[in-house]
Amino acid sequence: MAKPADTKTAGRKPVAKVTRSAAETEKIRAALAARRDELRAEYDQTLSEITELQRDRLTDSAGDDQADTGTKTFEREQEISLANSILERITQVERALERLDEGGYGWCERCGNPIPVERLAAFPSATLCVTCKQLEERR
Repeated sequence: MAKPADTKTAGRKPVAKVTRSAAETEKIRAALAARRDELRAEYDQTLSEITELQRDRLTDSAGDDQADTGTKTFEREQEISLANSILERITQVERALERLDEGGYGWCERCGNPIPVERLAAFPSATLCVTCKQLEERR
Protein backbone atom coordinates (compact mmCIF):
# COMPACT_ATOMS: atom_id res chain seq x y z
CA MET A 1 0.00 0.00 0.00
CA ALA A 2 1.48 3.32 -0.98
CA LYS A 3 1.32 6.00 1.65
CA PRO A 4 -0.12 9.28 0.41
CA ALA A 5 2.24 12.20 0.02
CA ASP A 6 2.07 14.50 3.02
CA THR A 7 3.90 17.77 3.41
CA LYS A 8 3.58 17.53 7.21
CA THR A 9 5.88 14.52 7.26
CA ALA A 10 8.58 16.01 5.02
CA GLY A 11 12.03 15.56 6.52
CA ARG A 12 10.98 12.74 8.84
CA LYS A 13 12.51 9.30 8.74
CA PRO A 14 10.47 7.13 6.33
CA VAL A 15 8.44 4.36 7.90
CA ALA A 16 8.44 0.92 6.33
CA LYS A 17 5.53 0.61 3.94
CA VAL A 18 2.85 -1.91 4.80
CA THR A 19 1.18 -3.69 1.93
CA ARG A 20 -2.31 -5.07 2.17
CA SER A 21 -3.58 -7.83 -0.07
CA ALA A 22 -6.72 -7.34 -2.15
CA ALA A 23 -8.48 -9.91 0.06
CA GLU A 24 -7.54 -8.00 3.23
CA THR A 25 -8.69 -4.73 1.67
CA GLU A 26 -12.03 -6.27 0.69
CA LYS A 27 -12.46 -7.73 4.18
CA ILE A 28 -11.90 -4.28 5.69
CA ARG A 29 -14.21 -2.68 3.11
CA ALA A 30 -16.97 -5.22 3.88
CA ALA A 31 -16.64 -4.68 7.64
CA LEU A 32 -16.76 -0.89 7.24
CA ALA A 33 -19.73 -1.07 4.87
CA ALA A 34 -21.60 -3.37 7.27
CA ARG A 35 -20.92 -0.96 10.15
CA ARG A 36 -22.12 1.97 8.03
CA ASP A 37 -25.33 0.09 7.20
CA GLU A 38 -25.91 -0.73 10.90
CA LEU A 39 -25.43 2.92 11.82
CA ARG A 40 -27.80 4.08 9.07
CA ALA A 41 -30.50 1.71 10.35
CA GLU A 42 -29.92 3.00 13.89
CA TYR A 43 -30.11 6.59 12.60
CA ASP A 44 -33.38 5.90 10.76
CA GLN A 45 -34.84 4.34 13.94
CA THR A 46 -33.77 7.37 15.99
CA LEU A 47 -35.38 9.74 13.47
CA SER A 48 -38.60 7.71 13.74
CA GLU A 49 -38.49 8.06 17.52
CA ILE A 50 -37.95 11.81 17.24
CA THR A 51 -40.92 12.09 14.89
CA GLU A 52 -43.05 10.03 17.29
CA LEU A 53 -42.01 12.17 20.26
CA GLN A 54 -42.84 15.31 18.30
CA ARG A 55 -46.23 13.90 17.28
CA ASP A 56 -46.99 12.89 20.88
CA ARG A 57 -45.97 16.31 22.09
CA LEU A 58 -48.40 18.00 19.72
CA THR A 59 -51.35 15.73 20.51
CA ASP A 60 -50.84 15.14 24.24
CA SER A 61 -49.68 18.53 25.44
CA ALA A 62 -53.04 20.17 26.09
CA GLY A 63 -53.04 19.53 29.85
CA ASP A 64 -49.31 19.50 30.45
CA ASP A 65 -47.77 21.47 33.25
CA GLN A 66 -44.25 22.91 33.07
CA ALA A 67 -42.65 19.69 34.33
CA ASP A 68 -44.36 17.59 31.65
CA THR A 69 -43.35 20.05 28.95
CA GLY A 70 -39.79 20.10 30.26
CA THR A 71 -39.60 16.31 30.30
CA LYS A 72 -40.84 16.04 26.72
CA THR A 73 -38.42 18.71 25.57
CA PHE A 74 -35.55 16.94 27.34
CA GLU A 75 -36.46 13.60 25.72
CA ARG A 76 -36.62 15.18 22.27
CA GLU A 77 -33.26 16.93 22.77
CA GLN A 78 -31.71 13.64 23.93
CA GLU A 79 -32.98 11.89 20.80
CA ILE A 80 -31.67 14.70 18.58
CA SER A 81 -28.29 14.53 20.29
CA LEU A 82 -28.21 10.77 19.78
CA ALA A 83 -29.12 11.18 16.11
CA ASN A 84 -26.33 13.73 15.61
CA SER A 85 -23.84 11.38 17.28
CA ILE A 86 -24.88 8.52 15.00
CA LEU A 87 -24.63 10.78 11.96
CA GLU A 88 -21.08 11.74 12.98
CA ARG A 89 -20.14 8.06 13.28
CA ILE A 90 -21.61 7.38 9.83
CA THR A 91 -19.46 10.20 8.45
CA GLN A 92 -16.36 8.70 10.10
CA VAL A 93 -17.01 5.28 8.58
CA GLU A 94 -17.64 6.78 5.14
CA ARG A 95 -14.38 8.72 5.46
CA ALA A 96 -12.58 5.48 6.36
CA LEU A 97 -14.01 3.87 3.21
CA GLU A 98 -12.74 6.82 1.15
CA ARG A 99 -9.30 6.53 2.74
CA LEU A 100 -9.30 2.81 1.95
CA ASP A 101 -10.04 3.57 -1.72
CA GLU A 102 -7.34 6.25 -1.81
CA GLY A 103 -4.69 4.09 -0.12
CA GLY A 104 -4.49 6.18 3.05
CA TYR A 105 -6.41 3.83 5.33
CA GLY A 106 -4.32 2.68 8.27
CA TRP A 107 -1.98 5.68 8.17
CA CYS A 108 -2.07 8.52 10.69
CA GLU A 109 -3.28 11.74 9.09
CA ARG A 110 -1.08 13.84 11.36
CA CYS A 111 2.32 12.12 11.57
CA GLY A 112 2.09 9.67 8.66
CA ASN A 113 2.99 6.62 10.75
CA PRO A 114 0.99 3.41 10.50
CA ILE A 115 -1.96 3.12 12.88
CA PRO A 116 -1.53 -0.07 14.95
CA VAL A 117 -3.72 -2.97 13.84
CA GLU A 118 -5.07 -3.26 17.40
CA ARG A 119 -6.35 0.33 17.24
CA LEU A 120 -7.97 -0.25 13.86
CA ALA A 121 -9.56 -3.46 15.17
CA ALA A 122 -11.06 -1.53 18.11
CA PHE A 123 -11.92 1.60 16.11
CA PRO A 124 -11.92 0.83 12.36
CA SER A 125 -12.51 4.44 11.33
CA ALA A 126 -9.48 5.77 13.24
CA THR A 127 -7.52 8.42 11.35
CA LEU A 128 -4.89 9.12 14.00
CA CYS A 129 -2.35 6.88 15.72
CA VAL A 130 -2.59 6.53 19.49
CA THR A 131 0.08 9.16 20.16
CA CYS A 132 -1.48 11.80 17.90
CA LYS A 133 -4.96 11.06 19.28
CA GLN A 134 -3.69 11.54 22.84
CA LEU A 135 -2.09 14.85 21.84
CA GLU A 136 -5.35 15.97 20.23
CA GLU A 137 -7.38 15.10 23.34
CA ARG A 138 -5.04 17.10 25.60
CA ARG A 139 -5.84 20.32 23.75
